[in-house]
Amino acid sequence: MAELRSVDPRTLKPNPNNPRKTPAPQAMDDQLLASITAIGIIQPPVVREVDGDLVIKAGERRVKAAIRAEMPMIDVLVRETDDAQAPMESLSENLVRAAMNNVDIWRAIERLENEGWNEQAIADALALPVRTVKRLKLLARLHPPMLDVMAKGSMPSEDQLRTIAAASLEEQAQVWKKNKPKKGDDFSWYHVAHALSKRRIPFAAARFDDDLARAYGVEWHDDLFAPAGEDGRYTTNVDGFFGAQQEWLANHLPEKGTLLTQNEYGQPELPKKAERIYGKPGKGDITGHYLDPNSGEVKTVAYRMPVAAKPANAGKGAKAAATQGHDNTAAPTARSRPDVTSRGNAMIGDLRTDALHRALQDNAFSDQTLIGLLLLALAGKNVSVQGPNETGAWDRHALGAKIAQGGVLTSDDGLLRQTAREMLVSVLSCRDNMSNSGVVACVAGAAIDAAAYLPNMATEEFLACLSRAALERLAATEGVRVEVRVKDTRARLVERFKDGTWIYPNSRFTASAEAIADLAGDEADEPTAEDADGEGVGSIGDGTTEPDGEDPTQDMDEAYAPPVAEPTPALAIAAE
Repeated sequence: MAELRSVDPRTLKPNPNNPRKTPAPQAMDDQLLASITAIGIIQPPVVREVDGDLVIKAGERRVKAAIRAEMPMIDVLVRETDDAQAPMESLSENLVRAAMNNVDIWRAIERLENEGWNEQAIADALALPVRTVKRLKLLARLHPPMLDVMAKGSMPSEDQLRTIAAASLEEQAQVWKKNKPKKGDDFSWYHVAHALSKRRIPFAAARFDDDLARAYGVEWHDDLFAPAGEDGRYTTNVDGFFGAQQEWLANHLPEKGTLLTQNEYGQPELPKKAERIYGKPGKGDITGHYLDPNSGEVKTVAYRMPVAAKPANAGKGAKAAATQGHDNTAAPTARSRPDVTSRGNAMIGDLRTDALHRALQDNAFSDQTLIGLLLLALAGKNVSVQGPNETGAWDRHALGAKIAQGGVLTSDDGLLRQTAREMLVSVLSCRDNMSNSGVVACVAGAAIDAAAYLPNMATEEFLACLSRAALERLAATEGVRVEVRVKDTRARLVERFKDGTWIYPNSRFTASAEAIADLAGDEADEPTAEDADGEGVGSIGDGTTEPDGEDPTQDMDEAYAPPVAEPTPALAIAAE
């Protein structure tokens, strides 16, 4: 027997055996409060009388929301239940629920609007952003047979829904006729969305004003799926956008600015003999402007034209006079031997990579650091992102499959963390080859103290890669006597650190300020060593380059008087 009573919600006692121990998200409680404030409690909470008190059986969140709304009285349904049945009723009331399908929600919103509710009032009553209500109303733009399929539970993703809703009903009907699901076959919204997709240029890329937009027929549409707070406007009139952008660029070229032609791949073409400038442009350098063929943005590139050479027989008198005055000709500099050979740099790259990978697998660090490392890894020079026809990177694909079994992202935090570490190991590298991640690997290694995993580098094999000068500076710094023969100095250093660990300073995970600055800008093609002897220009492990001379170990065994060296420093809507 049930009895409807009007009571003060503050007098109701919570169920001590409520199966819901974990509080609902605050956003869902706020949504319930907004609904109750706007239209009241639709379904009265169920209570039972125990020793003169009314104990809540179902609807504790509704009671709390009513108290927050400062409602003086609410209706409750008093129902008696035996003690054996009460736990099952509480559990089923919390568990056996079905969320509304988005199509049903939209149809309900449409009925509310027909009865006088506007978008803002609906959003307030449901505690939803107005953008979410507008997003649900996109379903009104869909071909009715598509809605019927969605109502049965097959919903496209937000990106796919956005693409489909942007097409006309006639276009949707034509595509649906070719791609509609057949009885017994699996159905994917991908093919429908792909057939209706149109290239979109974001408003943020536009430099032109509304007048030029109208002149070229550019219309801006609002992307309801864009993140809140961002300008999500876009246009599908690509030709019109590029026409307006090009006209604006031609009319707004800065002083010393030029318009560059582009090749078939959309890359800017510099004038003949021009030298591209990758650093900060100088006073006499020129800035070329062009449109990015993919984004439509205005891009720039700096370049320098060569200075015309003077005739060979001109200015003899002036030259003679100059030799009697100040001599402005720089003295030729002698080729210096590098501290480390190319082979030594390769060894450093291997050792650093192994240490970095061990630290990634074994060290304890916060989830915030882990997320930062993932971002750094994706910014590495050795990472490439390809399209749907990608045929490589099987290891990374397998790692993705581990946390997405059945098409659902795992909720196992331990598995996520372990997979993240394995993903970082598969990406980050300090090796002296094409897999080098560059400066980001140094930043990552410093963040997790990967240097602690470096082995003792005071070995004959590595020390043989150091030049005489570098070896003797090391000996002086470490208090080891410098011998006449280099191999004897090496032997003393090996003996000095045989029971300890010595790390070559430049092999530590330290990124120079220049390397960090270059990370945000374009970089010139990095020169590589021509051979193991260091002929030409070699690549240094910390991102810098130095001229390579002949093998510095050639004459290390010759007699030599050691110099005195200075030490070197180192969208869900919940029901209640």
